[in-house]
Amino acid sequence: MGTLTRNMDDVLQALADPSRRTVLEILRSHPATAGELAAALPIARPGVSRHLRVLREVGLVDVRQDAQRRIYTLRPEALVEVDQWLEPYRALWRNRLDALHTEIARGKKERK
Repeated sequence: MGTLTRNMDDVLQALADPSRRTVLEILRSHPATAGELAAALPIARPGVSRHLRVLREVGLVDVRQDAQRRIYTLRPEALVEVDQWLEPYRALWRNRLDALHTEIARGKKERK
């Protein structure tokens, strides 16, 4: 298995957890401290730390020290490979929706 595939598998595994997805949703809008992230999750602080470690290890978040606080930011580039893998599926849905739109338009013309 190549490095890119292994990385995508690691990212998908990290995304499988709803608490980690919540963290990413928060970080999508703004950087946040570990405390802010912990307050948004219904789990104990050590659990939040473990989730943040997993997200750091797969490259989905960065962390920087700011005095006594750790500030976490989203690294969207870690999702590029997943996005590329999903593109054919998005294209499939676009084609199906275009076909549906065509059929709806055809039905409207026939009713006139």
